[in-house]
Amino acid sequence: MIIVMARGASDADIAAVVEKIRVAGLTEHVSSGTERTIIGAVGDERVLTADMFEPMSGVERAMRVVKEYRIVSREVHPDNTVVSVRGVPIGGKTIQVIAGPSSVETPEQMAASTRSVSAAGCRLLRGGAFKPRSSPYSFQGLGVEGLEYLQQAARAAGLPVVTELTDVRLLDTFLEYDVDVIQIGARNMQNSDLLKEVGRVNKPVILTRGLSATVNEWLMAAEYIAAGGNHNIVFCERGVRGFETAYRNMLDVTAIPILKRETHLPVIVDPSHAGGKAWLVPALAKAAIAAGADGLLIDVHPNPSEAWCDADQALTPSELATLMRELAPLAEALGRTL
Repeated sequence: MIIVMARGASDADIAAVVEKIRVAGLTEHVSSGTERTIIGAVGDERVLTADMFEPMSGVERAMRVVKEYRIVSREVHPDNTVVSVRGVPIGGKTIQVIAGPSSVETPEQMAASTRSVSAAGCRLLRGGAFKPRSSPYSFQGLGVEGLEYLQQAARAAGLPVVTELTDVRLLDTFLEYDVDVIQIGARNMQNSDLLKEVGRVNKPVILTRGLSATVNEWLMAAEYIAAGGNHNIVFCERGVRGFETAYRNMLDVTAIPILKRETHLPVIVDPSHAGGKAWLVPALAKAAIAAGADGLLIDVHPNPSEAWCDADQALTPSELATLMRELAPLAEALGRTL
């Protein structure tokens, strides 16, 4: 940590900062310039926070040198991590497309969705059994019954399933139904109790970016999971809240290369929730792949006009098949496969 002393800080102010560093078990390096004194705390700075020094007399500001997120940082783990889901790799050379309906509705709907996902060449099936909604009067999902329909359809096709966990009290139920990938949605990205619990289980986790979360907050949320022992984490960018009303969210394409620089973990993108309109999905999906995303999370429904949830953003089976064909040469041009 570096502590920058204010102009005119007294010797007593500097001595007090040095003493606090030593009490914490670190050593100090003091550099006195013509206008300011800078004090470096040498050692494991994780025991220090800026708040410990900034209220002190004579201190202008304090800043970390080492990032707070350690386990998920590329500094600690330089090589890319590949998260395996029942043999399906997320990360590495292969770009994975996870597709399925936003919400599980009926066994027939799930069977039809699964057929279209599999036929298009997607290797993982998504479906929402529990749906956090803005309105308490909107469809909230079928719950456990939805998990049953989802697993029946997925196992018949040999596809791993991805579904969102909305409440820590449901974790045992998810384990009972052997959910392959637990998704943490945007509303729960900073639910620390939920993050800690999924950190204790041996299941891959897709961590969706919060509606207004910074990249640093997103990385720290992942650190909560990793600190519990579960390092099988996949970041999912789905757009952030802005002032524009022409589309649902602003897809932050810039976050993809920044995350790839900061973390060794895979990064995927949800163009469906970003755009909020089916016709926007292909363009956003291609932009995500071009920016280096390791995969996509896409809404598809046998008949979008009859979908119980997020009808506007769902692709038809034929649109999904077309998109997969269009993505293949882009992936190849980038030295990857689909």
